[in-house]
Amino acid sequence: MVVLTVESFLLNDVFTNGIIGPHTRMLGPVADGGRIKFITAPGCWGPMITPTLRGGHEVNVPVAIEGADVGDAIAIYVESIRVRSRATSSGVDRFVEGAYVGDPYVAKRCPKCREPWPEFVVEGVGVEAITCRKCGAPTSPFRMVHGYTMVFDEGYRVSVTVSEKVAQEIARNAYEWGAIPKNSKQVPVLIIGKADLVGVVARVRPFLGQLGTVPSVDIPDSHNAGDFGYMLIDAPHPYRITKEQYERDLTDGHLDVDSVREGSIVIAPIKVKGGGVYAGDAHAMQGDGEVAGHTTDVSVEAEVRVEVIKGLSIDGPLLLPLEDDLPPLAKPWRRDEWELVLRLAKKYGIEPEPVAPIRIIGSGPNINEAAKRGFERAAKLFGMSYEEVLNRVTVSGAVEIGRLPGIVQVSMQVPIRMLEKLGIADIVIKHYKLPY
Repeated sequence: MVVLTVESFLLNDVFTNGIIGPHTRMLGPVADGGRIKFITAPGCWGPMITPTLRGGHEVNVPVAIEGADVGDAIAIYVESIRVRSRATSSGVDRFVEGAYVGDPYVAKRCPKCREPWPEFVVEGVGVEAITCRKCGAPTSPFRMVHGYTMVFDEGYRVSVTVSEKVAQEIARNAYEWGAIPKNSKQVPVLIIGKADLVGVVARVRPFLGQLGTVPSVDIPDSHNAGDFGYMLIDAPHPYRITKEQYERDLTDGHLDVDSVREGSIVIAPIKVKGGGVYAGDAHAMQGDGEVAGHTTDVSVEAEVRVEVIKGLSIDGPLLLPLEDDLPPLAKPWRRDEWELVLRLAKKYGIEPEPVAPIRIIGSGPNINEAAKRGFERAAKLFGMSYEEVLNRVTVSGAVEIGRLPGIVQVSMQVPIRMLEKLGIADIVIKHYKLPY
């Protein structure tokens, strides 16, 4: 009999080959209430141009949590995020015909010799420097049609896009500038050396694009969401799934919601024993929608604390962002405001219910379907009618785009009594320092 040692702290600097699910090896277990420090690899472009990686991203190996069973949930407290990369690159992509089967993120192949997930060599800079070891042809399934290279100040507060000359210098030392972790298998995107935008400045506001639990079907990591996951239904490659698996097994761990940053809490569903908490796809900044399809991939050091919530069965993630990241109507009531509410309600013989902000993630093949799914998840979770959810979101919340084409954030004020029934009232009240 093998006895596993439960750890209160775990350093995770190892990565999958892009596939996550019930057959993925897990680290741990980590104690309920314990901490995990993730050293993440840059998420999108590097894995996208690396012919041997199968997931579209390169996420950390999942971690089992003690006492986490199917039908429970895990509260993941994001305690810190520190950027490690000194530079990043991103841009709008174009698929290379013949270099994939059905899905360029997942089923890569050499466009010349048709070798699937071909071994490769890198000589020089530029995306065409990545060539098939077998036949020598350029083998990346993506090209960057309009992109940039960006550097950060020492305090990681601001950034600026650089000239072609500087981008080429960075490309020649891409692993160092990108702070690529030693266990990562990706080719850094900085090797492309793109500089179509020069002198564009941006604030640094890091967050985790992937943070959650593993799905109950083996799928590519970047497709663990309702929009990208839709591409797997009856797909022409080994990672195809059925429509039933799509609707049942995903956990929406690939959010790309920019409020999953330091100080936030993600409450994730558990669909395999142990949960399998994983992280990755960190970005230096992102506007809502991620409209270019990709943003500033960076390596980060992120520390999280995990707590099992027994008996909380949810279909997708809940998010408790920082108060600053909530829409105006969803912000928590403060004592002086609530006193005004009580006086107004008393005048008309009404006793108002104390409420708290909750954000429900909705996902689907497009924004409308994602919003509908978010409303449905809220109705099911809180025992409301669909129409009641619509009204509550309209007057005490908002729908915001997480990522195009199909991740939304449904924020709303929910009665405390409903949160108590779910076992999360204490978490929410403490997080927002509510006056009730």
